[in-house]
Amino acid sequence: MTKADIVNGIAKSTGVEKVQVQAIVEAFMESVKTSLTKKENVYLRGFGSFIVKKRAQKVARNISKNTTITIPEHFVPAFKPAPAFAEKIK
Repeated sequence: MTKADIVNGIAKSTGVEKVQVQAIVEAFMESVKTSLTKKENVYLRGFGSFIVKKRAQKVARNISKNTTITIPEHFVPAFKPAPAFAEKIK
């Protein structure tokens, strides 16, 4: 499913114009991205949480040069579904 599919589905089910739905979906995604860049988690009750996970520093290998490199500690975005939502998928 793409963003366009989501916009079309919401527009059909609510009767709101696609342009308005597109703006709302874009604003929602921008709001989530802004919160995550500030390292603030986003909790949507009944759906799930967009969280920021900390990855520890680790040593990896560059196979082509046969050397080791150190990957510094960094943060990655993640999604954790709500228990009720996860149960529906199973």
